[in-house]
Amino acid sequence: MNIIALLAVVAASFVMLVKTFIVSQFFFFDGISHVVTAALAISLIFTELPIFRQYFSRNWPLLSMTSGFVTLGILMIIVGCSILGNLNKQATSEQTLGVSFWRIVISSGIVCFILGVVNIFASFIFRTSSQGVTARMVRSYGAVAPHKVDDIVRRASTTRRRSFHLGRSDTLPSYATAHTSPNSRTMAETPASRQQRQSSAPGRMGLNISAPVAADQEQFAKFKASGDVQRPDTAFHPAYASHYGGPGMI
Repeated sequence: MNIIALLAVVAASFVMLVKTFIVSQFFFFDGISHVVTAALAISLIFTELPIFRQYFSRNWPLLSMTSGFVTLGILMIIVGCSILGNLNKQATSEQTLGVSFWRIVISSGIVCFILGVVNIFASFIFRTSSQGVTARMVRSYGAVAPHKVDDIVRRASTTRRRSFHLGRSDTLPSYATAHTSPNSRTMAETPASRQQRQSSAPGRMGLNISAPVAADQEQFAKFKASGDVQRPDTAFHPAYASHYGGPGMI
């Protein structure tokens, strides 16, 4: 029904466009208004067809499957009022258009206006907000619409994320140079390269620590002479611990 009403609006717009060129002296501006009305009706027809769904989901989400008929109904009411409002002009009056074309114009405006109101009410009647089911889903899938919600929402969100995705190589400049310092090289490495470097490094479990080199004997002589300071047991030195949990780590 929506497609038939919108096709009638397109036909009525072109009828008034032709008659405006013949009668009116300022036909350009009236003609533009009729072209815009016809273009809007054609765009709404595409939203009702099972094509370009990804495009409408990405750019016009209020007319996509995840939304109801409220936006469609409001636009159809506006288009219907525009068509009926043109009948007050001399160029599109009953005497100028003739009875046959005048009936096409007035019927298209009335049907579009009424269906716009019906779409708004149907959007609230057939939706299930608790499950995220819209009137469009009910019209397309019927009783199985609640089982299709997750799939529809996932596809719509994936499409929107893809439209806003920014590639790192396209948008972010690289500040790495051929000659970098160790600190800058550490900051510039990626998590994957850091993990690879850590995995290739020798594990701490088998790490042997050498004993301290007593290069200055006088440094430790005062501690040996003093009775208050006790030299720790050599068994607790880290050099004698072969792995974690050994006697040196207790």
